[in-house]
Amino acid sequence: MSYRPNVVNVTKAGSNDKDGLYEFIVNMADGTACRVFYHRNPEWRLTNVSRLQKTPCPVCRKDFICQCMEKFSGEINRQMVEGQWLDKLSSK
Repeated sequence: MSYRPNVVNVTKAGSNDKDGLYEFIVNMADGTACRVFYHRNPEWRLTNVSRLQKTPCPVCRKDFICQCMEKFSGEINRQMVEGQWLDKLSSK
């Protein structure tokens, strides 16, 4: 069974509006939380995804730093764009 991320909630963790850099905390349906970094200029571009160390990784089950969420950056980005999370949170 392969892992399928499902974005259920996104909160803005920080931003540098001058440089177009944004940081979001993305909560998944399975309880996994990730820190997602975006660059806005000239358009939204996901630059990095890292899992927060609150629960073991749903892919490799490690309880320490791993890069598994990077494999799903395309799917996470797609859900962020389709759910219009970027536009909602950047306007706050």
